[in-house]
Amino acid sequence: MNRSHLPRTALATLVAGTLLTASACGLGGGPADAKEAQRTGEVSGEITFRTLQLKPKYTAYVEGVIDAFEKKYPGAAVKWEDVPGDGYNEKLVADAQAGALPDVVNLSTDSFQLLGDRGLLVDVARLDGESAEEYVPGAWQQFRLPGKGDGVYAYPWYVTPEILTYNKELYRKAGLDPDKPPTSVEQFFDQADRIAAASGGQYAAFMADPKGRLPGDWQKMGVAILNEKQDRFTFDTATAVAWVERMKDLYAKGAMPKESLLKADDINQLYGSGKLVFGPGSPGFVRDIKQNAPQVYANTQVAPAVTGRLGHIGIYAQSLGIRKDTKHLDAAAEFARWVTNGPNQVEFSKNATIYPSNAQGLADPRFADRGDGTDADTVARAVGAEQLKTAALDANTPVQWTNQVGDAVVREVQKAIQGEQDAKTAVRKAQEEANRLLAHAARK
Repeated sequence: MNRSHLPRTALATLVAGTLLTASACGLGGGPADAKEAQRTGEVSGEITFRTLQLKPKYTAYVEGVIDAFEKKYPGAAVKWEDVPGDGYNEKLVADAQAGALPDVVNLSTDSFQLLGDRGLLVDVARLDGESAEEYVPGAWQQFRLPGKGDGVYAYPWYVTPEILTYNKELYRKAGLDPDKPPTSVEQFFDQADRIAAASGGQYAAFMADPKGRLPGDWQKMGVAILNEKQDRFTFDTATAVAWVERMKDLYAKGAMPKESLLKADDINQLYGSGKLVFGPGSPGFVRDIKQNAPQVYANTQVAPAVTGRLGHIGIYAQSLGIRKDTKHLDAAAEFARWVTNGPNQVEFSKNATIYPSNAQGLADPRFADRGDGTDADTVARAVGAEQLKTAALDANTPVQWTNQVGDAVVREVQKAIQGEQDAKTAVRKAQEEANRLLAHAARK
């Protein structure tokens, strides 16, 4: 997962289904044709609230948030349901078809599009436009939809920024300065080249993981993923071809574990055993290493993410969407704002390695505290929070880049990296298939 070059598994437990497959399940008509709810000015009635795999670890937190809301609004009641991550999008499809969507539902940037693109969610920018100023701009804007103007179809909830993590001991062994990490994709590859030359096969620089790296790397190198109308992929460029050629060269030199090209290895295990220089770009990963590999954790350093020409980062975000035809719009909207307000998001961050999308929450002093600068976990929290201030919509993976598109691109790229076809052919074929899938989705 990622939106941007942040693995989608970095935080979310959601297994995002393929949007194109879901669209074929028949979401036209029915609930999408229902009349949109209107405010009455009265926060009352019973609403359902669905979250994704928060029980039992966060039960006390969520119940506390609900209790406080019901105390503030005695006429409202919240029925909480928590569901597993497996098959989540399929469940959304089934519920939409049956007219049984919850009033307030936890959505990722993938699943939000599945519902929002088909007119099943309230436009919260229209409903509650002044709320935009309460959230980090990159988070608020992420829940817009192509072709729907300035509409925003979910309130941002918790987010995860991208950071850079690396083993400073292995870094030094390669003759690199740990205080001068890469800031561009090109520098990242240059350093990986030096690491491969110095490691003697004892460790690698980074995981190949083309699905996790794309389209983020291309965006950071200045490649326009889509045309201005956002209806055609345009990544077939000399820069994208050069990226594939560089990946092929580094792969051959051992800069990446061989098996990481075709399957998802346990990156935590590899990094935690000192076999990898660069870890995942997630603050949650740092905490995992702290708990499970203390010796390697002692050599872990954190820096701002590679941003390249973009100059800012993308984020992975969860959100709260509101069912378009909810019977209690005031209660649903006020509850979604309540869950995502500053104090509640800060409290959530004390229980989980997440960040508030709420600007007030992000301004909490705990997110600026670097301690004495020696504890990677503490530094990661501060670096991540600082990165969020420069998060921007154009750094995130476009919603048109569905799982199917990503898989199609990766298939061609993998062949080139393994030497089965040249890089130019791989990128051309990848774009052709991506545009075929995009056109097919438009016809649905």
